[in-house]
Amino acid sequence: MVKLNNFSKKIHKAKKRVGRGIGSGLGKTSGRGAKGQKSRSGVSIKSYEGGQMPLYRRLPKRGFNSLYKREKNVAINLDKISKLIEAKKLDSSKSIDLRKFLLKAKKPSKLKVKVLGSGDIKIKISILADKFSETAKSKIEKAGGSVEIIK
Repeated sequence: MVKLNNFSKKIHKAKKRVGRGIGSGLGKTSGRGAKGQKSRSGVSIKSYEGGQMPLYRRLPKRGFNSLYKREKNVAINLDKISKLIEAKKLDSSKSIDLRKFLLKAKKPSKLKVKVLGSGDIKIKISILADKFSETAKSKIEKAGGSVEIIK
């Protein structure tokens, strides 16, 4: 028969009773040394790694969208288009590609052009653009012109 002597070993370790006198070994400063930020309660120097580069700075950044790579939207009203035709900067006899026109005017290369319906147009024209508002579309078609969407 095997005799079990495991009862002599302590299974449950008693918790530290800090600040209970000199004899306990954890009296006075309660094992925290003397003075300073680390001796105070409720204070921890989070993410400080003793001069080593912190984890949040070692990891690569993610999820940033550059403003320079983003497509830029440009809105042009019908009254502006009619003024450009009157100033002979746009030719109404041919189909007008607004994106190419804006690229000549040194606007950003990645741009989307939307034609808005503010103002009136009385000239029959065909316009190429990325988007058209409903009012702009109806006004151009009412004047006898046509609308083409660039894809």
